[in-house]
Amino acid sequence: MATTEVSERPETFEEVVRDRRSVHDYSDDPVDDATLDDLFDLVRYSPSGFNLQPWEFLVLRDDENRQALQECAGGQEHVTDAPAAIVVLGNTDPAAHADRVFDDWLDKGYIPDEETRDGLVEHVEGFRDRSAEENRVWTTRSTALAAMTLMHAARSLGLSTCPMEGFDADAVRNTFDVDDGYEPVMLLTLGYPAEGAADRENDRKFRRPVDEFVHHESFDA
Repeated sequence: MATTEVSERPETFEEVVRDRRSVHDYSDDPVDDATLDDLFDLVRYSPSGFNLQPWEFLVLRDDENRQALQECAGGQEHVTDAPAAIVVLGNTDPAAHADRVFDDWLDKGYIPDEETRDGLVEHVEGFRDRSAEENRVWTTRSTALAAMTLMHAARSLGLSTCPMEGFDADAVRNTFDVDDGYEPVMLLTLGYPAEGAADRENDRKFRRPVDEFVHHESFDA
């Protein structure tokens, strides 16, 4: 059995960011329900447009389900080597949670009255008239923020992840009965890293320097 590095938890957010790796090699230790609860309790604080929280996460720990997901992902081995895999989905209906979100805004005094609340709901419901592509882009933006929170939260708990965009979205929908109203945004593997898999500071992959990608006042590609 491979050795887990669960004790190697970063202590600061800077360490979380700098220590996070896309890990393919995992220990045999399972990710239990309590750890998943802790993980997703952090994910729920992710930002989103109008706080509409369009994300859904399908967690797969059953061997048969991870094998089925691996087939949707071109046979990538770490889908089944990891003890858990996650399908990150975005709801393409912007107004799916609008009533609850804006009721909360009203209850907490973020908006002054019910007329404002109703106007916000109507405004968001109007997004349903946009093209399917516009709403697909919309949900992908917010859901990707939640996925990044998940990766950082996982690292803070001693876990490792690997985001994956190499998969057949239609196959994922068909295999796991995902409604057409949900966009498969990415896949993530999740687990405790095998010994040494998350500790490769000397082998850190190339990162572009700050002065190359930050532009002040005007954009110069």
